[in-house]
Amino acid sequence: MRMNTTKYIAIIYLSGLVVLTGCKDQKQTDEVEKNYCISKELKKDIKLAKAEMLPIEESITLTGEVESNSDKTVPFVSLVDGIVTDTYFSLGDYVKKGQALASVKSTAVNEMQDDTQTLQAQLAVAKRKLSSVEAMYKDDIASQKDLQEARAEVTILQSNISKTQKNMQLYSAGGSTIQIKAPADGYVISKNISKGMPVTAGGDQLFTISNLDKVWVMANVYATNMRHVYVDQPVVVKTLAYPDDSFSGKINNISQVFNENERVLKAKIIMDNNGMKLRPGMSADVVLPVNSQNKSALAIPAKALVFDNNQSYVVVYKKDCELEIRPVTEIASNSQYIYVEGNLKQGENVIASNGLLIYENLKNQLNNSKK
Repeated sequence: MRMNTTKYIAIIYLSGLVVLTGCKDQKQTDEVEKNYCISKELKKDIKLAKAEMLPIEESITLTGEVESNSDKTVPFVSLVDGIVTDTYFSLGDYVKKGQALASVKSTAVNEMQDDTQTLQAQLAVAKRKLSSVEAMYKDDIASQKDLQEARAEVTILQSNISKTQKNMQLYSAGGSTIQIKAPADGYVISKNISKGMPVTAGGDQLFTISNLDKVWVMANVYATNMRHVYVDQPVVVKTLAYPDDSFSGKINNISQVFNENERVLKAKIIMDNNGMKLRPGMSADVVLPVNSQNKSALAIPAKALVFDNNQSYVVVYKKDCELEIRPVTEIASNSQYIYVEGNLKQGENVIASNGLLIYENLKNQLNNSKK
């Protein structure tokens, strides 16, 4: 009887120990779950995205560069020799046609004025000669050939005077100082002129003005991508300067000859430049849709994926204190989405920003709870 009593006591003791241990484990789990809560400060910076069932569409990304529209770009070369005494513009300024941009000390104005006076004197003589030849032609003294030559001489002199006057219209003379004026409306996209610098007639470009309402994005097409690229293909252009903005366009033209230095074909995309966010010289990524498949899969933003130890994960959000780490497998991707399969259901929310930080916190808490 005493042995039975002892046996019963031992059984009761072991049962109580199991119950206490179970309560302790449950308490630890509850504490861990409480530690999974997202703080108010962190919650302000996170974004959620729903896993959506979407048709699989892949894409490729080409490198490129923003260029000015050469059809609306005017390079300026000095028409006179001289020394720059002052400049009134900076790189990137918007200028109006006729606006004074620089002053140059030169004797060219006097020369142009002398040339104009000489041409005008020659024109007066040529007109008197023409009147005389016309009178003789009526009297059958001069031939038709003589009349045509006299008329041609007048026309040539008038054209030369007009040309000289147009050249002088680019300048406002004051003694030996002239002003260089903007030949067109637009932005100054290059500047190679400064105070004290000598300039020569027909020399290097002093500045370039371009209308930037429309710009060109020149994409680099390597041989391996040629089969995916075609005229009128829709594209999305992204830049480092505006990482959250996408600019839509289409391929307008593809060169037929490989660039000798870069060994690429150039694909031209003419873009509306609303807001002037696309500036010549900026690098750009050109995203093209390719290989559209006839099947669907769960799509999530690329930033929602966490890669750790050769496995991809997502952090599923249910409540601030109810978060789960789920493994997934990538199927395909494009510039907007990554298509996945695995332990994730349509409509579930995943952390789409600061996911790595939350993943690390969850992982650390889980590891600590196992110790």
